[in-house]
Amino acid sequence: MNPRLTNLHSTTRRQFLGSASLGLGGLALAQLAGDLRADTAKPDPKNPLAPKPPHFAPKAKRVIYLHMSGGPPHLDLLDHKPELVSRDGQDCPDQFLKGKRFAFTSGTPKLLGTRRKFKPAGQSGVVMSDAIPQLHEVADDVTVIRSMTTDEFNHAPAELLLYTGFARQGRPSMGCWVTYGLGTENQNLPGFVVLISNGVQPSGGQGCWGSGFLPGVYQGVQCRSKGEPVLYLSDPPGLDRAMRRTGLDALKDLNEMQAADMGHPETATRISQYELAFRMQLSATETMDISKESPKVLDAYGAKPGAGSFANNCLLARRLVEAGVRYVQLFDWGWDFHGTNPNEDIRDGLTKKAGFATAKPVAALIKDLKHRGLLDDTLVIWGGEFGRTPFREGRTAAGQVLGRDHYPDCFSLMLAGGGIKAGYTHGESDELGFAVARDKVHVHDLQATILHLLGFDHTKLTHRFQGRDYRLTDVHGKVVKAILA
Repeated sequence: MNPRLTNLHSTTRRQFLGSASLGLGGLALAQLAGDLRADTAKPDPKNPLAPKPPHFAPKAKRVIYLHMSGGPPHLDLLDHKPELVSRDGQDCPDQFLKGKRFAFTSGTPKLLGTRRKFKPAGQSGVVMSDAIPQLHEVADDVTVIRSMTTDEFNHAPAELLLYTGFARQGRPSMGCWVTYGLGTENQNLPGFVVLISNGVQPSGGQGCWGSGFLPGVYQGVQCRSKGEPVLYLSDPPGLDRAMRRTGLDALKDLNEMQAADMGHPETATRISQYELAFRMQLSATETMDISKESPKVLDAYGAKPGAGSFANNCLLARRLVEAGVRYVQLFDWGWDFHGTNPNEDIRDGLTKKAGFATAKPVAALIKDLKHRGLLDDTLVIWGGEFGRTPFREGRTAAGQVLGRDHYPDCFSLMLAGGGIKAGYTHGESDELGFAVARDKVHVHDLQATILHLLGFDHTKLTHRFQGRDYRLTDVHGKVVKAILA
């Protein structure tokens, strides 16, 4: 149908009465009971990223989510299982395998106890392994959840479930929901920024930061720590800033005419994104320039100006939230420890991946935020899309490299700042690490808790699409109050 006719059709009296919830009776009920969707975010169409108040006073104003793409081997990092170590090499008991499906393992696998050494860290005594020594230094600032669980055992569906609440493409991501509900504090930078280490996209692809059915203005903007911060942001040769401004003004006039005529929300998004790109030409370049940091700070992170690394991205995350960006998402590939090569070995491979390359910049980020007075209202999250099995991965079971298969039933996650209890361990897995024994936390519960810390009732941060109200947590989720400060 012609878009003009579609718009006119949607404004007729018959169409209005037909689409109204339960017809005129629904309107009357809503009037008596109050607007049932009153707490849903209502962005300003002229400036959809303008700051907006949450439902109640928040503990956190911003989020840095550090995603270790591939699924970190939690049994070698944050969840010590002495009983599993004592039974290393034994056949896995049948009761743990019956009815289960695994990505790359069949038959009866051998139990795999960790080769890492664990000890209590900090005054709080949070137990961590020797693979992440730098994180021992911030143990008193973090909560470790050892009872996480998800529904998916393959990377892409698990990442999409974690970030969009749904295991398939098409739903808005967590960062989009946050900027949809809160806007951003700096109108010269995106509200939601994505940084990717090693040039490797997460398995869930851009759906992990896509806007789904929300207006496109809320989707994550992928920036780079090496080269131009945002591709195609700079003016081409022969086009100066004044000429760019003149061109954008003409485009704005045309888009506003179309918006008035057609009423399509994506037209407002297009206007907003053009204007943001123009403002970002100066602000993004300055904010993303880590060479302005002192040698002491660069050394603390292990960052090197001009390079593309997870360490650089951690430092950029601090600079971005300090500049007013609402949600920063870091993806770091290389955590798929199957044992198919030495880099995926839970011994030396994990030492190389988890220590200097990861734990050092993460610890530096937490310390830096704390030193600058930002940790109290910045929520930092570290973890993957699922965990790893307590047994050897089937394909590599006969080899010399030790690896684990994907495991959704039980894994670990770490949080800090932004209203999170410090120096605390939540939940527990069973003695072999096969199932949650206490205080289960589903990924929907994590989503509900993140939104709660930002000042939202997760059941009321909704968007109407195709006749129903959608939310990040779908029809699930409960706030994990035990981890709140």
